[in-house]
Amino acid sequence: MPILISLGAILVMLLWSLCFPFINIGLNYSPPLFFAAIRALSAGVVLLLLAVGFGKPLPRDGSIWIAIVLVGFTATSLGFFGMFIGGGLISPGIATVISNSQPLIAAVFAYIWLKESLSLRQKTGLALGFFGIVLISLGGNDLQYTTHIIGIIYILIGAIGVALSNVILKWLAGRGDIWMLMGLQLVIGSIPLFVLSNAVESPINVTWDIQFILVLVTLAVLGTAVVTTLWFTLLNYVELNRINVFTFLTPVFGLVIGLVFFNESFGGLKLVGAGLGIFSIYLVSFQGQKMLQTQTTPSINNVTKNT
Repeated sequence: MPILISLGAILVMLLWSLCFPFINIGLNYSPPLFFAAIRALSAGVVLLLLAVGFGKPLPRDGSIWIAIVLVGFTATSLGFFGMFIGGGLISPGIATVISNSQPLIAAVFAYIWLKESLSLRQKTGLALGFFGIVLISLGGNDLQYTTHIIGIIYILIGAIGVALSNVILKWLAGRGDIWMLMGLQLVIGSIPLFVLSNAVESPINVTWDIQFILVLVTLAVLGTAVVTTLWFTLLNYVELNRINVFTFLTPVFGLVIGLVFFNESFGGLKLVGAGLGIFSIYLVSFQGQKMLQTQTTPSINNVTKNT
């Protein structure tokens, strides 16, 4: 895999990892669903303003609009819903394991819709990476928390939504302006979150002080707008399974952030888990194969036949 693609994927995972401390801070000022909705909407507006400012056109193809709506519902609505709601109901360790099952789920979807097959080496890498996540979650005191089945379901819904969105994004890559496509899906995806927030969190009490605004801007711009556009760009150049395995780096970066900024410690199990996560990326993504330099997505007619 080209070094620039690998560095881009690592940067995406680092930015995603940095989101979690900011989310924890923001939840002190806002209900979770409203916080998720306003984050998505803000990021979407930023990208749409950029697209309009540079004269980028709206999509004209109906199939592209369908894909945008599906990405908005799966990645933004379901993904943020699972992250913000489920994470507060179960232990951090269990939430980490379930949410990081996304590459395994996406591999199944990619095989069905994108015809991406996995070699034995890649299957082994995905399995080792997921086992590494399990070790990371067990390497602390997470098991003292009570696990709620409803929280597991919420996190799993979010993981399935993100996995589905990655498959759709892979098909959508190269079919329109990145800012326009990602801005539209974020705005569309925020709508169900606002509806749910109004239904279950009313009255919505938000403390709009400077700290919350800074947290919101950081999450919207760096943690959402930049991340989604960069991730979408990377999908133009590499198979989904080979890039998606970098997701296993997210909890690894989480360990480093906790150590450096919050004086947290971690033992042998977490170190082994982190090592397995990194090794899994090597197995899945680096196989000595020549990387495609151009986009090789299937035609619209072929996709229509497979959906």
